[in-house]
Amino acid sequence: MADKVLVVGGGISGITAAVEAAEAGLEATIIERNAYLGGRVAQLHKYFPKLCPPYCGLEINFKRIKSNPRLSLHTLAQVESISGSEGDFTVKVKIAPRYVNEKCTACGECMDACPDERANDFNYGMDTTKAIYLPHELAFPMRYVLDKNACGSDCQKCVEACKYGAIDLTMEPKIVEMNVGSIVFATGWDPYDAAKIDNLNFNDIPNVVTNVMFERLAAPNGPTQGKIVRPSDGKEVKNIAFAQCAGSRDENNLEYCSAICCMASLKQATYLRDSDAESTAEIFYIDLRAPGKYEDFLRRLEEDENVTMTKGKVAKIEVDAGSGDPIVTVEDVLGGGKISRQFDMVVLAAGMEAAAKNMSIHAELAYEQNGFIDASQMTAGIYAAGVARNPGDVSSSVQDATASALRSIQTINGKKVPAAAEMAGGN
Repeated sequence: MADKVLVVGGGISGITAAVEAAEAGLEATIIERNAYLGGRVAQLHKYFPKLCPPYCGLEINFKRIKSNPRLSLHTLAQVESISGSEGDFTVKVKIAPRYVNEKCTACGECMDACPDERANDFNYGMDTTKAIYLPHELAFPMRYVLDKNACGSDCQKCVEACKYGAIDLTMEPKIVEMNVGSIVFATGWDPYDAAKIDNLNFNDIPNVVTNVMFERLAAPNGPTQGKIVRPSDGKEVKNIAFAQCAGSRDENNLEYCSAICCMASLKQATYLRDSDAESTAEIFYIDLRAPGKYEDFLRRLEEDENVTMTKGKVAKIEVDAGSGDPIVTVEDVLGGGKISRQFDMVVLAAGMEAAAKNMSIHAELAYEQNGFIDASQMTAGIYAAGVARNPGDVSSSVQDATASALRSIQTINGKKVPAAAEMAGGN
């Protein structure tokens, strides 16, 4: 029986599962599709409800990874195939070339010499990076990566600028084969594509952004260095509409509730309020969901006289031709009738879509109707953790990942593992 756990996904759930397994004495390997670990959490400005920066937790975990010889990782990596059975899986992993090796010191001289640019996916395309770039300032591993698709005719400039010989343009994709006893899928989530929501005009109105974009706008290492300004003209934002359930609970888009969008919008309202004492925010909602310990956070926002909460789903968003201001039309449930209001910016609370449903893996993975991994139908020895399994916040994802690590340990140590159906009922 192989005494190694493979964790697919290097976000907060994947990191947690791998670290817990490695610290319990097993070997653990993380494979991550991005060039860095941290997933969506690394792109957040703050956690709720404490409103602390996410790197408080991530840095601790990165230190645990670096100090544990039983834990390894591959970035720019994806599973190609899985065969075998519980305790003895063979996994083929494809690793894309980074074109930058371990000699990189992240000095930045290659970036300074690079003449070409690319859209910055870390900031959801709201700014650009050079073709050779550091994914973000706190990236782990702290190493540059080259996007060859963005390179012009002369890639040699960055090679010549690197005095450490860290840039290797001859790197090729490679397949690595692993023998593991257990696999944890912690593949996380993708933001729902707001362009698919016809009535909200995301593609046509520049000052309509999504919740994940707004998270980056408020972040000090974001495209505006934390200044909340409009994409169209750089005007400082004084009033914002938060449109809840943007595409969620909608048979034409996402039929389900993503569970955390309300809390995310409440948190983001504090970003605006903290930036300007005179700023105002209005949250248009169907139902406000702040379960358990989060209710106090909701109450605090309700006590802010500059934050208005209006029960009603946004019917459409238009634009004022003169000012570029979005105009929001809402069915006011409690007040009765339609209301129409003008704002500097609208933030769409777009839902969470399972990243797992877009994977093409030859494994016996089962999915429920919304594309999340169905834990009740999993192959023995293969588990799912965090948002790969169901929408949730960081806290519940960490708890779920710890449980998945325990199940992997039980599998590899030959202990009796609870039936999959018994494990599917909660975090």
